[in-house]
This record gives sequence, C-alpha cells and structure tokens, in this order.
Amino acid sequence: MKISLFEKTGGAILDGLEAAGGTIRLLANSLYWCKAAPRYRSGIVNQMDVIGVGSIPVVGLVSIFSGMVLALQTGLELSRFHVEEMVGSIVAVSMFREMGPVITAIIVAGRVGAAMAAELGTMKVSEEIDALETMSINPVRYLVMPRVVGLVSMLPVLTIFGILIGIGGGSVIASSIMDVEPQVFFQKGVDFLSHKDVFSGLAKSVVFAFLIASISCYQGIKAKGGAEGVGKATIRAVVLSFLFVLIFDYFLTRIFY
Repeated sequence: MKISLFEKTGGAILDGLEAAGGTIRLLANSLYWCKAAPRYRSGIVNQMDVIGVGSIPVVGLVSIFSGMVLALQTGLELSRFHVEEMVGSIVAVSMFREMGPVITAIIVAGRVGAAMAAELGTMKVSEEIDALETMSINPVRYLVMPRVVGLVSMLPVLTIFGILIGIGGGSVIASSIMDVEPQVFFQKGVDFLSHKDVFSGLAKSVVFAFLIASISCYQGIKAKGGAEGVGKATIRAVVLSFLFVLIFDYFLTRIFY
C-alpha cells in the first residue's frame, strides 16, 4: 500500500515536471518563431479578432459589475467614517493593480484558453498535426506562434478596456447610492493612481497572456485518447491557467510592491 502511494505520488510529480518543462520549451520555441510573424500575419490577425473582439462583451459585462460591487462594498464601509468621496481612489487603484488584470485573464483563460486547447487537441487526435510534420510544416510556427502573439497582443488591450469599464461602473454606484459626484470620483482616482499602478497592471496582463497561451497550447498538443482525451486536456488547460494566473499574480505583486 505504501509503495503504491509512493509510486502514485512520484509519478504525479514527474508528470508535473515533464509538463512544466514541455510548456516552457513550447513557449521558447514560439518566441523563436516570432521572427516568422510577418509571414503569418493573416493567422495572427485572425487570432487577435477571435481573442480580442470576441471577448469584449463578456469582459465588459463582468468588469462593470465587478466595479459596481467593489464601489458598493467599499462605499458602504467608508460611509461609516463619512469619507465616501474616497471610494473613487479605492476603485481605481484596485482595478489597475489587481482586479482588472486578474479578472480579464481568468475570463480569457476560460473562453480562449479552452478553445485553444480544444482546437489543437482535436487536431492532435485526428493526426492533423502529424500530417503537418509529414509535409515539413513546423506545428509550433504554424499553429502555436500565431496564438501566442495574438493573445499577448490583445490581453493588455482587453485589460485596459475592462479596467475603464469597471471604474465607470463604480462611478455609477458611487453617484447613485453614495451621492459622490462623478467629477469627485474620477478626480480622487487620478490623484491616488501612480505610474507604477498602471505599469504593474499592464505587465501582469502580458505575463498572464504568455502563461495562458503556452499552457493551453501545450495541453492541446499533448492530448491523446480521442474525444475524451481532448476534453481532459481542455479541463487541464483551464484549471492550470487559473492556478498559475493567481500564483504569478502574487509573486508579481511582491516584485512591484
């Protein structure tokens, strides 16, 4: 029984290390093939459209309600001390530092990361990727690199969009429930925001984009076992993307602050 437990634990650790190494290697190869990006600009533009334009409605909806909830909760607490006008600073700083990058990354991981893993996984189990290799077409250059470039290009844009929408939603709640004038709300937000807050939010979004793209593409390419294997790969891609977004968010916050 003990040997079986040790074997399972050791096997899980080795599988995890193999997946981590494979993901890093895949990302490195994708960055190397970025030199061929001009030749694949149509594929990159298509990915940018699917990732960016396609994610705008859900990012906007989730962000506006996140900003509204944040303004409501903080405003109610601040009203106990009669400093409701400070709600703008809290909403702005929170959205730029944490909520904007993390919420947007999680939405994109669930929507786009799952799609990447499912698409590549389907191609893998149907032997389309093997066919590309037979025709001397590098799968990383042809399939992975455009997705990495598209996601890294669009996630910071979506993050800024989500941050602004969230702050706008917070201003609506502040003015309608706490009688904080929109001008005061936005002025307090500008006064308390620093260049570091803006830069850290954008830097996090870029790191999250690399994580989501590399994890999702690796899980898709390594899928096996037919439709069931594609489903498992998609689940792993989403779960691991969520997990590593939160882990890296902590360490990046420690680095910046």
